[in-house]
Amino acid sequence: MKIGFIGLGIMGESMCENIVKKHNDDVFCSDLNKSQVEKLVSLGAKGCDTNIDVAKNADVIITMVPKSEHVKAVYTELLPYIDSTKICIDMSTIDPSVSVECAEMIKAKGAQFADAPVVKSKPAAINGTLGVLVGCDENLYETIKPILLYMGCNVIRMGENGAGLAMKICHNTLCAEIQNGVNETLLLARSMGISPEDYHTAISYGGAQNFYLDAQWENIANENWTTAFSLENEHKDLGICQRLSKEQGVDMPAMQYVKSVYDKGMDAGIGKEDWRATYKIVRGDYNA
Repeated sequence: MKIGFIGLGIMGESMCENIVKKHNDDVFCSDLNKSQVEKLVSLGAKGCDTNIDVAKNADVIITMVPKSEHVKAVYTELLPYIDSTKICIDMSTIDPSVSVECAEMIKAKGAQFADAPVVKSKPAAINGTLGVLVGCDENLYETIKPILLYMGCNVIRMGENGAGLAMKICHNTLCAEIQNGVNETLLLARSMGISPEDYHTAISYGGAQNFYLDAQWENIANENWTTAFSLENEHKDLGICQRLSKEQGVDMPAMQYVKSVYDKGMDAGIGKEDWRATYKIVRGDYNA
């Protein structure tokens, strides 16, 4: 089974690399950044000049691109080359409704489609330990699960098309709310002479221990904003949550507040920095 991978960005690069290392058949790849393609070719992938070339050669087409409009554009472009022999897996984080629209478009050609967004960030992508949240029918899930396990160690089917993305948005929104709580209470602790290290240790003794703090307290303490997952990407995800909550009639005041923090980060021009850079927003670095 030949696999194609479209989108070799921060996450996609390492995800594709794991497929190349673990899959026993050809892996084709494409990206607008040709140097990324060349890097994967050096590891054993077969580089393609266009997304269409990937679709023509691959039995399974995986996409990992930034936004809803990019996913829709890619599958619209590939549609003439999609037939009943193809399986499409979109691992991007986009609006569930757009993913469902793409699924319907692909299924109308006789092909199969799954949304399979990932959780965790670059280190997990490198190590192949991502979490993968899948939306598709049960039979397709069993077919694609071995491929998804090349990239992640935890794979779960959430339901039909769109359900993986709905869960991903819930996950990332909760992460942002936890992050904001860490930012505020860490600032308060530091204002009273408590070091970040002691703050982290004390939190670990009780019920407030969380993965975000365990992974990021040293980076925050050292003012390291090097990007593993960008502020602008989390801002996008909160925007999707904002739309979903409105559509579903669910009031989410904490999400709305955290979204406003990210809005300030985008206005401050730090969207390309890591999402932990919201600490600087909460600290007031960019107040007028």
